[in-house]
Amino acid sequence: QVQLVESGGGLVQAGDSLRLSCAASGRTFSSYTAGWFRQAPGKEREFVAAVIWSGGSTYYGDSVKDRFTISRENAKNTVILQMNSLKPEDTAVYYCSARYGPLYSTRPSDYEYWGQGTQVTVSS
Repeated sequence: QVQLVESGGGLVQAGDSLRLSCAASGRTFSSYTAGWFRQAPGKEREFVAAVIWSGGSTYYGDSVKDRFTISRENAKNTVILQMNSLKPEDTAVYYCSARYGPLYSTRPSDYEYWGQGTQVTVSS
């Protein structure tokens, strides 16, 4: 079992930055792919970014490419989502997730473990 705990959400203005963290416990991330998804009210859960822990390959959704960066901190068993140039349309609950194996997916159903989510609100 993997337990995931997100932190770092909040209320910011358009153009600001936020850094989300996801700490894993129970098992190390070394054999997993870690992902971030987000869900706005009335919308489906959307893929944001993923990192394959072994090797560090990263992948991004089109709406966040060139603004968001996903990274991993091996020693802390933590995955980071650095969000820059935030827009009001980035407002959502952001979820950390993990799936076993070195293969990313944009489908939420492919991820076995989820955090409780952290709210990000971007005002215009």
